[in-house]
Amino acid sequence: MEAFRELGIVEPILETIKQERFTEPSEIQRKAVPLILEGKDVIAGSATGSGKTLAFATGIIQNTEKGKGIQALILVPTRELAEQVSSVFKKFSKHKELRIVSVYGGVSIIPQIRALETADIIIGTPGRLLDHMQRKTVELHNVRVLVLDEADRMLDMGFIEDAGKIINECPKNRQTLLFSATISSDVVHISKKYMNNPVEVEAKAYVDPTKLKQIYYDVDEKLKFSLLYSMLKIEKPELAMIFCNTRITCGFVAKNLTLNGIKANEIHGGLSQEKRNHVLKEFHLKKASILVCTDVAARGLDIKGVSHIYNYNIPREAKDYIHRIGRTARAGKEGKIVNLLTGKDYDSFRKLDRFEGINIEKEQTPQIERVMIKWMPKTRSGGGKRRFGSGGGRGGGQRGRWQGRSNGRSGGSRFGSRDSGGKKWGDNRSSGHNNGDRRGGQGRSYGRGGQKRFGDNRNKSYGGGHGRSDDRRSGDRKNNQGRSRDRRDGDNRSGNRKSWNKNKRRY
Repeated sequence: MEAFRELGIVEPILETIKQERFTEPSEIQRKAVPLILEGKDVIAGSATGSGKTLAFATGIIQNTEKGKGIQALILVPTRELAEQVSSVFKKFSKHKELRIVSVYGGVSIIPQIRALETADIIIGTPGRLLDHMQRKTVELHNVRVLVLDEADRMLDMGFIEDAGKIINECPKNRQTLLFSATISSDVVHISKKYMNNPVEVEAKAYVDPTKLKQIYYDVDEKLKFSLLYSMLKIEKPELAMIFCNTRITCGFVAKNLTLNGIKANEIHGGLSQEKRNHVLKEFHLKKASILVCTDVAARGLDIKGVSHIYNYNIPREAKDYIHRIGRTARAGKEGKIVNLLTGKDYDSFRKLDRFEGINIEKEQTPQIERVMIKWMPKTRSGGGKRRFGSGGGRGGGQRGRWQGRSNGRSGGSRFGSRDSGGKKWGDNRSSGHNNGDRRGGQGRSYGRGGQKRFGDNRNKSYGGGHGRSDDRRSGDRKNNQGRSRDRRDGDNRSGNRKSWNKNKRRY
């Protein structure tokens, strides 16, 4: 505790540090805290998990007075980081009872508006803060300290222009702190634009490269998922993160692992904030040991105990690889990085050579049993394919071994895409608007739909006989013959279009 006291940290905060069982300040804390307490502008190069949040939180908490308006503003790139930083501030400011408010999108703005009326410190994302500024629900004229956390990530995500608008609303005579995992030329440009004679400090990488094993497999695209599945079954990692470059791939990997008996949660920007919070909580508590994620989870989040990192896709930028592997081999613990390469990854993989500390060894791809792909994402060209068969046209898609083919707006099985107008199963073929039905005689149907179960509630339906249907949803389930001008299950754009596009299977 004496080492923290020497940095100039006041006693109430030292008491909380003691309760958290911190014994020695981290490198970034030793270098940055005294400068921050002196009121200097600081540029700090520090990776996630190095203790940077506590470094700037101590100075802000010590110099903030309750009830004097918004005195500190911390800008962060993601919602998860806003919550994480907010929890640190609340924990270490409890002796002063400061009002800490986090603002970000994906949740209702009304509670935030109420909370901002009495806020002392704000942690928020640029987009939601701009929204509050436009609504005039936040006042920044009392801000004395401004923090740009994960500045390089803000640049990557295109937030720096929005951040600039917010910074310009803050007083000129403020203290500005900039924390970034990498000090790039763009970060330096920001510092020159918004900071006053900043002092630059940098901490070494928190990851111990001697404890980190990095390997790669060169594998055929069709065997990529099977290799991942086999490795997870054999290695049984305590906590593992699987990184993908897109949301679609993220969902593909997570769902197929779960359907094949390995529980995996996914997290990416397409999920609701409530869902993202739930997934992270389960991972922190080790209720789910596999987290499949995009790079939104690689930055800012302090997730302890990760033993394995699997790069299902090699990141397009080499610096993102550094951030990913920084999730493991921390504080003297061992970690393993597994990279799964296909032909699409070669260009990105070559970029890693110029980075110090990256030494990736090639491993011979073992003999593996091919794993059944049980879920495929829906695409604009048709429904998600299942186990066998292929989809035809916009309304392709099928389930199991029952196939469907469509020439025009419909066809395929009941379980195809939303553009499908087929029924439950059978080898249905259609030339025109809609295929036939599973059962029943021929019938005539006028109005907005066929059978009430599938048509519009305002419809008129007549079973039996020969018929036509001018249907906005689907034909009569019980009618065998029928024509349908379908606006939901057919092509959303009018016309009888011919389409025989093949949905390619992805692995």
